[in-house]
Amino acid sequence: MERGPLPLASPCQEGGRMPHTDSFPRTQRPVVPPWSSVRIDDVEPVVVGPGCLRRDLPSTRDVRVWVVDMAPGSQWPFVDVHDTGEEVLVVSGELIEGEQRLGPGSYLFFPPASRHQPRTETGVRLFGINLVASPGAR
Repeated sequence: MERGPLPLASPCQEGGRMPHTDSFPRTQRPVVPPWSSVRIDDVEPVVVGPGCLRRDLPSTRDVRVWVVDMAPGSQWPFVDVHDTGEEVLVVSGELIEGEQRLGPGSYLFFPPASRHQPRTETGVRLFGINLVASPGAR
């Protein structure tokens, strides 16, 4: 005689509620998230040059994440060369690259071996990411 599948026993036997067993922990443990957070303005800035501050944010050993604030009328103090490339998001203000003016929400991608020297007339905050060159890569 052929039979259909056997019904599975439900763990919810008490009016739709899970039965109480001693296998469930009774104490609450603090939840430790698998991430960290910082307030950007609380990170100690590094003075890169006149009017140019960089805040290095938590990141991995292979990637560098940072925020740069440039005061009105400032220019990056040297030509910035990117061995591994660089990605930048204009958060606020206006960035000038060459003759192009880039406002909030503008995303810039600088490929490996590229170079530039940004400036601003109004002030700007940038969020950036670049890969860390491995030793001996040069």
